[in-house]
Amino acid sequence: MVSQKKTATKEIGFTHEDFAALLDKYDYHFSPGDIVPGTVFSMEPKGALIDIGAKTAAFIPIQEMSINRVDDPVEVLQPNETREFFILTDENEDGQLTLSIRRIEYMRAWERVRQLQAEDATVRANVFATNRGGALVRIEGLRGFIPGSHISAREAKEDLVGQELPLKFLEVDEERNRLVLSHRRALVERKMHGLEVGQVVTGTVRGIKPYGAFIDIGGVSGLLHISEISHDHIDTPHSVFNVNDELKVMIIDLDANRGRISLSTKQLEPEPGDMLKNRQIVFEKAEEMAEKYRQKLLAEAQEKVVDEADIPPALDEEMAIAATED
Repeated sequence: MVSQKKTATKEIGFTHEDFAALLDKYDYHFSPGDIVPGTVFSMEPKGALIDIGAKTAAFIPIQEMSINRVDDPVEVLQPNETREFFILTDENEDGQLTLSIRRIEYMRAWERVRQLQAEDATVRANVFATNRGGALVRIEGLRGFIPGSHISAREAKEDLVGQELPLKFLEVDEERNRLVLSHRRALVERKMHGLEVGQVVTGTVRGIKPYGAFIDIGGVSGLLHISEISHDHIDTPHSVFNVNDELKVMIIDLDANRGRISLSTKQLEPEPGDMLKNRQIVFEKAEEMAEKYRQKLLAEAQEKVVDEADIPPALDEEMAIAATED
């Protein structure tokens, strides 16, 4: 009887050491940076335990559950839910890995904004804070910055909090964690669909600088540079304009990529110096002078086409070769 018991024990004997060795044999190797599937099997006050097939349950802390703020794990995860997790750290002294969802969202958010920048897309976002330099927004969960020089709004920056703004991308740099956007460029691009070089528009002086005046033309700002105010010499734009003055100006350049509109009253002067001597005559004859300006541009463009057509093919080829060698 005793002999039989000993034989049975020997046949089914399987120690904890044997079990651990077997697990090691079939265990997957997990490394920081891996993205693995996992199932939630225990919710904790400050995180959750996740089964990813390792010997010990992995842990995801609440601060790693989302790119956005999370106050309670149930806002993101549910018991028995299966999804992807990012392995954040190696095993600790208890053999436990630390996981992250935030890191996955972070990587995919940067991928998305790079795509949006490549498409030159216009995005919309709410301003959640302002500082001395500009305004802060969130794009795809990432914090973005709008420099003050790229905010085109009449109200103070502080009053923009909570407002949704159309924005264009200026800089997308994941390595430096820099996401810079422009409100002005988005407005200028939208406004440019109805504008063209040589067009006369009515605007209001919104700001005066030593180098020129900023003119509001229907909600978007254009620059009337000091050199484009008059044919006569001007010491400072302050001697010509006051804030809130209404003017007729002509568009001489549209730069959608830089979000800039360049304006001129100089090109509208019937006689040199009229903007300083008789501003009203400039405004009365603005359309007439603008038509002359447009005809001048058209003639220059046609002359350029003719000049290029007159270049002999052989000479044209030599010029191309010379340009390549340079």
